Amino acid sequence: MSTRTLISPAVLARPRGKALYWTVFAAVILLFTLAFLGPLYWLVSSGFKDAQEVIATPPTLVPESFEPENYTRAWEVMDLATLLFNTLYYAFGALAFQLVLDVAAAYSLSKLRPVFGKAILGMMLATLMIPATVLVVPQYLTVLDVPVIERNLLNTPWAIWLPAVTNAFNIFLLKRFFDSIPKELLDAASMDGASPLRILWSIVLPISRPILGVVSIFAVVGVWKDFLWPMLTLPDPTKQTLNVGIYSLSNGVPVNVLIAALTIASVPTLLIFLIFQRNIMSGLTAGGLKG
Repeated sequence: MSTRTLISPAVLARPRGKALYWTVFAAVILLFTLAFLGPLYWLVSSGFKDAQEVIATPPTLVPESFEPENYTRAWEVMDLATLLFNTLYYAFGALAFQLVLDVAAAYSLSKLRPVFGKAILGMMLATLMIPATVLVVPQYLTVLDVPVIERNLLNTPWAIWLPAVTNAFNIFLLKRFFDSIPKELLDAASMDGASPLRILWSIVLPISRPILGVVSIFAVVGVWKDFLWPMLTLPDPTKQTLNVGIYSLSNGVPVNVLIAALTIASVPTLLIFLIFQRNIMSGLTAGGLKG
């Protein structure tokens, strides 16, 4: 059976049909490239312009006043080194907690089969339907005065880490991957005397490297790009994240220096995507071993 396409092979074989096909294809690729890379190019190029050229109308496509020192000024004036360290500290702390707790939750739901496991998973997935802004007030009141221990977590890493610990989407991704691991493989390890924890550590986790990489990237980027929650819970300027710190220090800073700072803040997440884009796709589509 032949695959149906928008253009039949007979039409595509003709010179006119082939020319039309490649013209439309090139136009679509160019359009999407401009839509995605256009704002990024404007961001980077504006960081090299002076303040007057940045706000000029119409805007210049190529910087006429090339000032690479804007990036150096942005790094020094906004103390981006401290903000970058804070963000990395919060992001990888959240990653560590997510890997431990989300993997344990997904493994329990997938392989240990607890009572009401399906109901628990359903309630977890139902939380994805709740807008994040709806949870801001109750979460803030919780970290302001944590029940039982009665501690104020504002201006502490725990205010960032605790809300990021249980991520329903990551638990679902991990559980789906764990479900694809053949039961016979785990049963064989269990018959050899391996405990559930040993099976998780020695068999499941080594197999699950692709999906663990995806979850790790999601965890780091999730903390990196967050703005509202760190702004509420980290009012101390010395403990703020990169996004919040740039916003707090933006008053009185020239617009070209501010854009240079925003460009620097965007670089790490772009590098993560460019380096690990294949891992992201392979992790999302991986299905474990085939028995």
